[in-house]
Amino acid sequence: MADASTGAGEPSRTLALLWRDARGSDGPGGERRRGPGRSVTVDAVVDAGLTLADAEGLAAVTMRGVAQRVGVSTMSVYTYVPGKAELLDLMVDLLYLRMPRRPWRIRTWRRRLERVAETNRALFAEHPWLTEVAVLSRPPLGPGLMAKYEHELAALDGTGLDDVTADAVLAHLLAFVQGHARAAHDAARTTRDTAMSDAAWWAANQPLLERVLDPASYPRAVRIGAAAGEAHGSSWSAQHAWRFGLARTLDGLGALIEH
Repeated sequence: MADASTGAGEPSRTLALLWRDARGSDGPGGERRRGPGRSVTVDAVVDAGLTLADAEGLAAVTMRGVAQRVGVSTMSVYTYVPGKAELLDLMVDLLYLRMPRRPWRIRTWRRRLERVAETNRALFAEHPWLTEVAVLSRPPLGPGLMAKYEHELAALDGTGLDDVTADAVLAHLLAFVQGHARAAHDAARTTRDTAMSDAAWWAANQPLLERVLDPASYPRAVRIGAAAGEAHGSSWSAQHAWRFGLARTLDGLGALIEH
């Protein structure tokens, strides 16, 4: 299930599950629907999927694995959720629903958008597998996504942007956050998989690099690369990239908002 996409399931069934349509799934609060053999709830199945993803990564989320966690047979899980695609939609939407949404009392648009970015970054940091989930052009419009979208759009109140531009501004900001989170996740995974820090890698390869990276042939690359490496203690600093990238993203949006 690595590099999966939201919205890949059958749309009407997915929407019925997301909104807990009483005709198609458990009730709004996740209570059990009457009928034989229904010993758990859709919410329990979704929570099991989240537990697996957080502990072992997205690839570990299988219908068999979820069934084992909730204590039912694999075939029984399919009576709650049609398949892995729908389960992924439910998992993502539940995380969105649980995101903190404090009323916007921050006066400036820039600080509000910084808060939006930081909150989404925290979500990716807590659930790194989310960086492997692609959002299609028709995302499942569940209660979590709608609550998140409404709250984040409200951060743009008072900016004077028209509706289409406000939507584009939010999408652009969130794309930056997801791209950065994916890069940070990949960097951390490389360190973990190789059992070697960036500093240790550079130290191990420095003799070879000094022989092949001729300053006469690559004057800018060698000079600037060395300066950046010394400043960050590695070839790439997630924290520096975040601060720099977010500031430049907001500067660019300011050209729209403050013109």
